[in-house]
Amino acid sequence: MRKIVIAVTGASGSVYAKVLFDQLLKIKDQIDKIGVIMSDNAKDVWKFELQNEDFNNYPFDFYHKKDFMAPFASGSARYDTMIVVPCSMGTLGRIAAGTSDDLICRAADVILKERRKLILVARDTPLNLIQIRNMATITEAGGIICPAVPSFYSLPKTIEDVALTVVNRVIDLAGLEHDSYRWNDSN
Repeated sequence: MRKIVIAVTGASGSVYAKVLFDQLLKIKDQIDKIGVIMSDNAKDVWKFELQNEDFNNYPFDFYHKKDFMAPFASGSARYDTMIVVPCSMGTLGRIAAGTSDDLICRAADVILKERRKLILVARDTPLNLIQIRNMATITEAGGIICPAVPSFYSLPKTIEDVALTVVNRVIDLAGLEHDSYRWNDSN
C-alpha cells in the first residue's frame, strides 16, 4: 500500500488539486494514507477560482503548514510519494534551496533525501532564468517537474476535463493504476 503527501500551494490552478483529489478517491484501494497540506494562499485561491470551500469535504488527513509533528516530516514514516499541485514558483524555489521553513518544504526535503518520488506540478508562465535553474536543481536532486500543461488529443469538453489531462500524467508518474485516455489506444 502507498502513502502519499499532497501539497496545495497558492498558485493559480486549484482545479488541478480538486481533480487530483477526486481521482485519488476513485483509486483509494491502492493507497493506505493521504496527507494533505494547504497553504493559506491555496485556500484563498481555491475559494476564488472554484467558488467553494469543498477542500474541507475530502476524507484525507489535513495538516497545518507549520505542523512539524506530521508523520511525513520524517523519513521514518515511509511516505513514498509527494505531489505539489499546483506548485507556485516560490514553493519550488524554497524546495530547490533546501529550506524547511514550513511543512510543505520539509516534506519535500524528506522525500528527496529518502530518494522517493517528488512531483511538482509547476504552474507559471513565462519562466525566468532563476525558476528554470530551480527546476534543474530539483530535477538533479531526483524530483520530477510536471508542468501544468494540458493536452487536447482526448478532446476535453470542460475545464475539469482539461485539468484531468495533467492529473492523469501525475497519477501515472506516481505509479498508480487508473483508467485514462491513452494516445493511439484502439477502444
